[in-house]
Amino acid sequence: MKNLRSLPKYGGKKTAATTVVIGAFLLTGCAAANDSPSATSASGAEILVENGLEGLDVRELVETLDAIPLDDRTETLTTSITAEMVTLTDQHEHATEVRLPSDEIYVSVAPYRSQTHDCYYHSPTGCLGELRNADVAVTVTDATTGETIVDEELRTLDNGFVGIWLPRGIETSISITHDGQTVTSELSTVGDDAQTCLTTMRLV
Repeated sequence: MKNLRSLPKYGGKKTAATTVVIGAFLLTGCAAANDSPSATSASGAEILVENGLEGLDVRELVETLDAIPLDDRTETLTTSITAEMVTLTDQHEHATEVRLPSDEIYVSVAPYRSQTHDCYYHSPTGCLGELRNADVAVTVTDATTGETIVDEELRTLDNGFVGIWLPRGIETSISITHDGQTVTSELSTVGDDAQTCLTTMRLV
């Protein structure tokens, strides 16, 4: 497998996208709410080493995984991000879990125009969105205080998603604009089972 550490990070912690159904690959790439993975082996450190991911902090790990180009995806590594941790599993079902920061959650959002799929927990190496490598404007507002948390011009990753680091324990409103079309949705970061993959935002 190619060394993932050399992969580009396309805008760091915030990037944007859309989700399209492309056969069974797309449908199986994302996880439902009851599909939270768990580690099955203590050999997890080997997974990081074998995939060139050792030495990365959790932010760097998540962003590097999410920025893997589609052409570099491999069946030997699967990943999932819950509100609590990122899990990596190899072809032998060995897994390792890296806990996310205590004050932040990583949420991947995929606005779409024509097709989407169900997703609750984001898989950087499995999920696929409709708007790949597209320029978008992203605004996230605290629904309680009205404070603007994110207001940036971003670019979607090659997997068609935008990844956003947000404070834990809040209710937000997120708006995404692309090519004259806009969509707004509620987004919660409350609780250990908070959603990390939002695929219900249709641009109109």
